[in-house]
Amino acid sequence: MDIKHLTHIVALADKRNFARAAEHLHLSQPALSRSIQTAEAALNLRLFDRGTLEVKPTPAGEFVLERARRLVFESRCLLRDVNLYRDRTLGNTAFGVGPFPAATVLAPLLVQVRQSHPGVQIRASVGNWELLLSRLRAEELEFFLADTRDIPRTPDLEVTQLVQLPAGLFVRAGHPLLKAGPLKPKALLEAMVLHGIATVRVPAAMQTLLVQLMGQSSADALPIALECDDVRTLKHVALATDSVLIAPVTAVAAEMNEGYLVQLETPGFPPAYSDLGLVMLRGRTPSPTAQHVIEQVTAMLQAPSGR
Repeated sequence: MDIKHLTHIVALADKRNFARAAEHLHLSQPALSRSIQTAEAALNLRLFDRGTLEVKPTPAGEFVLERARRLVFESRCLLRDVNLYRDRTLGNTAFGVGPFPAATVLAPLLVQVRQSHPGVQIRASVGNWELLLSRLRAEELEFFLADTRDIPRTPDLEVTQLVQLPAGLFVRAGHPLLKAGPLKPKALLEAMVLHGIATVRVPAAMQTLLVQLMGQSSADALPIALECDDVRTLKHVALATDSVLIAPVTAVAAEMNEGYLVQLETPGFPPAYSDLGLVMLRGRTPSPTAQHVIEQVTAMLQAPSGR
């Protein structure tokens, strides 16, 4: 049994239907059926139950499938790496960024890459870590940059911590809270309940801390009025309403310099930050372009001006 048969097993398990799997593999249905039968004969195991509505892996099939997926993935990586080695070209890349890096480093990063390598094609996706992780595992992205605190540390992932971006609470100039001066935690939390928070998805650890400070029983009680993956939208809302914005300091630097947004003084309140890191599939060699992008974004974030 070779990698072709393993690829067919994985496709049939994913599509749950011979016709759909055959179309995906650009095979005829009889050819796929013969391939699966050959694999079952070689292993002396029944890998799939052929139902009237869908095909499902047997327990033996699930056992084989777990290892088949790894082998098929590594085979694709091998072919890809051989092509890169042979051609010695930069190639193209697709990567993802979470909301905070999208608002802070994505634009200068893309400018740098376009200036240094104008012939390559880059696809940059912006979203929350769950969306990006799904696309990474589907091999639609080579890596992504995001807050890594909630990302599960599973064997298939390689997570590299890069930097903590200081964050804070910001309100529009003339906001009622600015008249009160520095706010202690209790008063600040009461104000946040009154005015509402505008934020990206709050990491679980921060949710737990806020719940404890507010004396609530669950995160459902947090005064999050607006949750959005686009920091520019959050800033727009904060400038037009009394919402309290949670964002990295670097993401609102221009609005602060122009006097449109003001950071609240919060003595005694736990420091806010974004714990940025790179996430890749373990065992996958990044393309030359991806490696260049990783090196550039790492340098930007770890430079004194990037903190």
